[in-house]
Formats: sequence, C-alpha cells, structure tokens
Amino acid sequence: MASIPTKELTHKPLKEEIYDALHRQIIAGKYAPGDWLRQEEIASQMGVSMTPVREALDLLVAKGIAERVPYRGVRVREMSEKDVVDAYGMRLFLEAMIARETALNITPEQVANLEVIMAEMDRHVELSEMPQERQMSREFHAAIAEASGNNLLIQLYAIVSNAFPDWLLYEALYRKPELVSSSVTQTHDEHSAILEAFKEHDPDLAVKVSLDHVMESGRWLENYRNIPAKLLREKEKQVSHLIKKSK
Repeated sequence: MASIPTKELTHKPLKEEIYDALHRQIIAGKYAPGDWLRQEEIASQMGVSMTPVREALDLLVAKGIAERVPYRGVRVREMSEKDVVDAYGMRLFLEAMIARETALNITPEQVANLEVIMAEMDRHVELSEMPQERQMSREFHAAIAEASGNNLLIQLYAIVSNAFPDWLLYEALYRKPELVSSSVTQTHDEHSAILEAFKEHDPDLAVKVSLDHVMESGRWLENYRNIPAKLLREKEKQVSHLIKKSK
C-alpha cells in the first residue's frame, strides 16, 4: 500500500491538499489502475479526519481519475482500450473546434494569461515536478477553452479532458525518466506554436498545431500504453479534414 508523506501537503484547503497528494501518487504509479483508495487508511497516514479525505476522493472521481464502486469504495480508474480510444477521438475534435474559435476571439489579456501559465510550466522540469507540470498543462488548455467564448465547448472540454487518460502518459515518465527532458522541451515548443497561432489570430494554423499537439499524445498512447496504432490513426483520420493546407 502506498504511503503518503505529510510533507507532500501544501497550504491549500485540506481536501485539495489531499487530492494533490493522491494525484501525485497516482501519476507516479504508486497507485495503479484498479487499486483501492481506502478512506480510513489515507486518513490515518496523513493524520487527518475522514471528511477531507472523502472530499478529496470525490474530487478524484469528478475529474475522472478515480471511480466510485457502489458498496465497495473508490479505486483508481481502469480504462478499457475502447475508453481510451474514444476519449482520444473526442479530444481531437474538441481541440480543433476550440482552437478555431479561440484564434478568432482571444483577447490580449487572455494571451497574457497563457504566457504566464507557460512561464510557470517552464519552472517544472524535473521528474519529481511532473505532477505540477501536468496540472499547469491542464490549466493552459482550460484557459484556451475559456478564451473560445463558447460556453458549450467549454463545458464539453471539461468533461472530455477529465476522461482523457493523460495521467497514464505521465506515469510512463516514471518508468522511463530518460524521457523527461525531451518531453518537457517538446511540450514547451508545441504550446509555443499554439500560442503564436492565437497571437496571429490564424484559425487554420491554430487548428493544425493544436491537433499536432494532441496527436503527440496519441503516439505516447501507442508507444507506452500499447494502444493499437490502427485505432488511433482511425480517430486521427476522422479529423484530418479539419486541417487546411497552408496558404
């Protein structure tokens, strides 16, 4: 059973501190898909009451990282191959739609906010900092969705991003730490390309670089999570018509 050091806690509301600590444990592979997150054990390990632990588990469930099994408790979410592929396909469609809307509607203030998030991400480059880097990446993409100005897209993106198993991709970095440096650099370069397209208010370019970014996740799913390439390419083919040729 994984142990959760108290030193991992920060100064957020207690339920969020516990959520962050559990999240880091899951990303690091100390809790595997299907492992139970026992409320009593976690409360004992952390020296807290069960109420904030229960609230933290609710957050994990709400974000799609864990699942609640009736009469049994909460466990790290297990995703079938179909679940992963379907989430990947939906992520491709939504990223493309959001990129186009955002390129047309983003404000200078929203561009500046994305630059702040990127600068914060650049501070987290070590293996031990990958949970923070992942969280900042999620905030970057959520901010892009917000900048679209389309409330329905924003709501749909929140659902799909929680279903997309990016925590499984980050777990691969703990098994292959030699990938960390190149992964951080590539993510920075891809985010920079997306941001530049928004600054230029170029919707076609924004769609292209956004899809390139998500498709890199597809390559990780193929190489490190053994998702069949054929299934991933089929999803990519379905959105290929959204990418217009360069002028």
